Amino acid sequence: MNHVMENIEDKGGQPEPAGTSVLFVDDEENILSALKRLFRPAGYKIFVANGGTNGLQVLQQHPIDLVISDMRMPEMDGAEFLSRVAEQWPGTVRILLTGYADLTSTIKAINSGQIYRYISKPWEDNDIKLVIRQALEHKFLEEERRRLLALTRKQNEELTELNANLETKVMQRTEEVRQTMSLLEDAHQDLQRNYDTTIRIFSNLVELREGSMAGHSHRVAEMAERLAIQLGVGEDDKKIIVNAGLLHDIGKIGLPDDLINTPYRSLKPQDQQKVMEHSVIGQTTLMALEPLQEASHLIRSHHERYNGQGYPDRLSGTDIPFGARILAVVNDYDALTSGTLEATAFNEEQAMNYIQEHKGKHYDPAVVDAFVAVLRESGGLADNVRVITVTTKELEPGMVVAKDILTDSGLLLLPKGYVLTEKVIDRVGLLEERINTAFTFAIQKTPA
Repeated sequence: MNHVMENIEDKGGQPEPAGTSVLFVDDEENILSALKRLFRPAGYKIFVANGGTNGLQVLQQHPIDLVISDMRMPEMDGAEFLSRVAEQWPGTVRILLTGYADLTSTIKAINSGQIYRYISKPWEDNDIKLVIRQALEHKFLEEERRRLLALTRKQNEELTELNANLETKVMQRTEEVRQTMSLLEDAHQDLQRNYDTTIRIFSNLVELREGSMAGHSHRVAEMAERLAIQLGVGEDDKKIIVNAGLLHDIGKIGLPDDLINTPYRSLKPQDQQKVMEHSVIGQTTLMALEPLQEASHLIRSHHERYNGQGYPDRLSGTDIPFGARILAVVNDYDALTSGTLEATAFNEEQAMNYIQEHKGKHYDPAVVDAFVAVLRESGGLADNVRVITVTTKELEPGMVVAKDILTDSGLLLLPKGYVLTEKVIDRVGLLEERINTAFTFAIQKTPA
């Protein structure tokens, strides 16, 4: 069998975009048959191949959106096959089927084939269907983003070419649109140059999913930063801790609303177990992002306990990464005060008493002592920095944003730490006029 193509009509459920094509590659006919039966109702255009060579032939002859390949195949294994796919068809999403004994080969495939996910055999039908749906949604959203960006650039070029003799009102409207689009493009370029800003925005989007927990990750990151400074953590390690704080709950994004919005201690034991899996899921989610590898280790360990009674690895004492010991304290403190840990929200004094009562049990004693000192300080910034609140008209180039600036809908406009320029100030003013909204800014101002 070289390769087989089947056109499958959708027979129920939510259809995928028209023309979505999926390629299954495996040297076992029963595996291919099982995959075809499983995805028959989904509405995909399905291709199959019995090996890597035949799989490459299919890709040369047909546009393929997603390919699932087995790891162990004769002549060409899954790692080599997916590596070739990554080189020749980088837009095709790549997923690996692998057995538990193939860890070394799986790591090779992750590195060389740049796979989206790997799925262990035997698979759960619902899990593999969900993984493929999510992978295709991610691909189509990314393609749509690129299409919209190209359209934006084309429209900007067309705007600059408009006749200078257009009516005054049309010119004013056109300039307003151009300025708005230019502001968005500048913001996008700043995000690309500033990795920290990208992470903050991603954390903001995650928190839009979190309901009653909204704002938790940003508060944890901010408190963790202050605590890291108190403990004398170096700049690089402090940045890793802050990033881990922003993303520490990313593994909860797939949980049902009732689990997210119910205090942890009020959940049934089986539901608590589901929530406990989020730290490992969070690390796995960030597996392919090399700059976040160290932060992902802190995410995995931020629910470990100093006495070894935490999860997922039951680490104890100094075996727990130092950054995770910091996150454990600030995460539980904020969860207590926001009412997401216990059935009733604690006030600040009750939460602090709880942290101190569990010093040496749940938490590193040195970290607890430093945290108490931080909370007793007035304000959260260094002694030589003060915060002022100003309007857009009072902004000056060189000012530093002290707190994230959010729109009414909760989207991040400018992140904490952003250094204002004259161009950005002008464009914020234009944006205010366009959406009829007045922004206020918390600004770090260092006395002369």
